[in-house]
Amino acid sequence: MTERATYATVYVGAQLAPDGATLDLEWADDAGDRTDGHEFEVSTADAREAYLEIQAFDVAEYGHQILVNDEPLTGFDIPPNDGWQLWTDTVSGTELVEGTNTLAVARDTDTDDAFAIGTVRVHWKEPAGGFAAKDPVEE
Repeated sequence: MTERATYATVYVGAQLAPDGATLDLEWADDAGDRTDGHEFEVSTADAREAYLEIQAFDVAEYGHQILVNDEPLTGFDIPPNDGWQLWTDTVSGTELVEGTNTLAVARDTDTDDAFAIGTVRVHWKEPAGGFAAKDPVEE
């Protein structure tokens, strides 16, 4: 079966911080301890090998969670890093579904960490829909 790779881009634009803390970022809305669920569309019921890339700013602690369809991904999701980072994480512990999916980020409330999330790109493979390559004609 022939597959094709595809993706959805989700702009989160949020800073997560404990009460009274802020990063003073003009582009980021205050989300508190958890962002809203941002919707994205998946065009197949057979999404495979899903992963995401997340832009994160000034993460100081492990333990923050990425949630897909209200389920946390397994393992640690966003490692600490000063300034900007682009982190890749496998979508495991949950599944992408055909149609509308949601993505959210939750801050580990056992820390005083304040950080921001920019854009997230969710990638997956899906069947190519009948456009299978043909064998070359032998002469």
